[in-house]
Amino acid sequence: MNRILVINPGSTSTKIAVYEEEKPLLLKTLRHSDEELKGYSVVVDQYSFRKQVILDELQSAGLALEGLTAVVGRGGLVKPIESGVYAVTEKLKQDLKVGVMGQHASNLGGLIADEIASGIAGARAFIADPVVVDELEDVARITGHPLLPRTSVFHALNHKAVGRRFAAHAEKAYEELNLIVAHMGGGVSVGAHRKGRIVDVNNALDGFGPFSPERAGTLPAGKLIDLCFSGKYSQEEVRAMVTGKGGLMAHLGTNQAYEAAQKALSGDEHAQLILRAMAYQIGKAIGGAMVVLKGQVDGIILTGGMAHNKVVLGYLREYIDFMGKLTIYPGEDEMEALAGNALMVLRGEMALKTYE
Repeated sequence: MNRILVINPGSTSTKIAVYEEEKPLLLKTLRHSDEELKGYSVVVDQYSFRKQVILDELQSAGLALEGLTAVVGRGGLVKPIESGVYAVTEKLKQDLKVGVMGQHASNLGGLIADEIASGIAGARAFIADPVVVDELEDVARITGHPLLPRTSVFHALNHKAVGRRFAAHAEKAYEELNLIVAHMGGGVSVGAHRKGRIVDVNNALDGFGPFSPERAGTLPAGKLIDLCFSGKYSQEEVRAMVTGKGGLMAHLGTNQAYEAAQKALSGDEHAQLILRAMAYQIGKAIGGAMVVLKGQVDGIILTGGMAHNKVVLGYLREYIDFMGKLTIYPGEDEMEALAGNALMVLRGEMALKTYE
């Protein structure tokens, strides 16, 4: 019987779960106040604090570490890698500590997983499908200037999870299908999945693709350049316009799609226009993915938090229903996805990869 501890650190919280095979024994979100975190200058310094909070919660829940088969952490900002489950090695830990692609709380996932697993006989430590998964085809990397290639940063964990979920319902292997997946959350990523590889996807973090509740997406390059050199804004302020304070936040003063939808339903014409524009851009991206797959598409999947939003879905379906083959998996379950990835490795259904 496999028992798996899942660790998913976020900026102000740490989500943990314990699964026995597919059955959740514990699902918990541990909140961290500004007061608790303000003394740590960089994310990696939070390591001991976060680990102890996890251990205390497991003890409080009466769940002993002994008997754990695996500990899987949310993959952090490591070097671009293929999708899959990776063993936590010294090389991986070093890159998580240094933050080779940036500092983020998710970098702590693999580090804490390894520390806990190392003290349990027979337990193994993994990470799975970090946001830097890169399976782009060469042609998808090219932009209009060689100094500015496209890079892959997106919701890889949920993309792969819903792709496999769809395949299971279709009684086929994920690697046999061509799918379009649109993850619609705080950021939006639309990916073209060809036979198990995401060969094209927008960078959902820093300025490419549809705008979202808090990200600006693709912006007019000339106007952005002029704004940067206007002298009115610092580099940090411009970056915040792109990631964090863009999208719905910039237009409507909220990063909550539900609040924006309530405004639209109450007759706010500006909110209606902005939500339609966001849906319009998501629809265009789905159409672009259809072109990438040359029209050979087995399914279009909408997922993420905004897949619950009837206003956004209503606008979006006006643009994409003609394509057919639409499946909606609202929300995202990162904990279940992480546990499921680890379980596939433990059962021998997926090969464990080595980070190099």
